Amino acid sequence: MPTSRRTFTPEEKARIVLEILREEKSISQLASEEGIHPNVLNRWKNEATQNLAQLFVDDRKGITKMKKEYEQQIEDLYAEVGKLTTQLSWLKKKSGR
Repeated sequence: MPTSRRTFTPEEKARIVLEILREEKSISQLASEEGIHPNVLNRWKNEATQNLAQLFVDDRKGITKMKKEYEQQIEDLYAEVGKLTTQLSWLKKKSGR
């Protein structure tokens, strides 16, 4: 009977990677305790250390830009709805409904 693949939440992965970084236990010990292959733990550790710098990036400018684009899109959609509503009412008048 095939076993289903286990999935881990980001919180679980973070907890395990923190244990690896503390170096209180070897990766082999953690792998056997958690039931995860050591290669997977090494991959998680490498991914965490490579992306660590992204935690400290100030992305407020990007968020501000996204917010302005979103607000502009909403404004454009409201304008389109207004235009279509006007056209619909004009067509209803013309058709005698």
